[in-house]
Parts: sequence; C-alpha cells; structure tokens
Amino acid sequence: MNINPATSALNLISHSQQKANEAAHTIATLPVQKEEVGGADDFASDELFKPVLSLKEAEQESQAAVKLLQTDQKMQQSLIDEFV
Repeated sequence: MNINPATSALNLISHSQQKANEAAHTIATLPVQKEEVGGADDFASDELFKPVLSLKEAEQESQAAVKLLQTDQKMQQSLIDEFV
C-alpha cells in the first residue's frame, strides 16, 4: 500500500470541505433572532458556537493540507534537482 503526502492532503481537504458544508448548513437553518422580521422566539445564541468553531476547524484543516502539498512539492523538486 502506497501512502504519500499528496493523498493524505487530498483526504484532509475532502474532510474539511465536508465539515465546512455541514457547519454552513447548520448555520443556514438556525432560526433568526426574534427582533428580526419573521424571527423565532426560541433562538439561542449558543447554538451558533459549535458550527462556527467547525468552520474554523475546517479552515485550519484546509490550510494544513495546502502546506502538506507545498512541502511534498518542494521535496519532490529537491529530489529531481539532486538527480539531474
């Protein structure tokens, strides 16, 4: 079984995209504040914390995946330079 950094990075990007989609859907379906037109009376602001944190986690996972891809590219380039 061949595991390389690019595969790991792509899996991480896919996972972070899924996490971001789920968090965005949760945020989009939350009821609006009761002061707004069409607002709900049962809105609790603490319902917003978990999906916002999930979005931040997804962002950091994506950034880590990009750095992993960049490092892999640099490593491959240095190997090519070594043998050329």
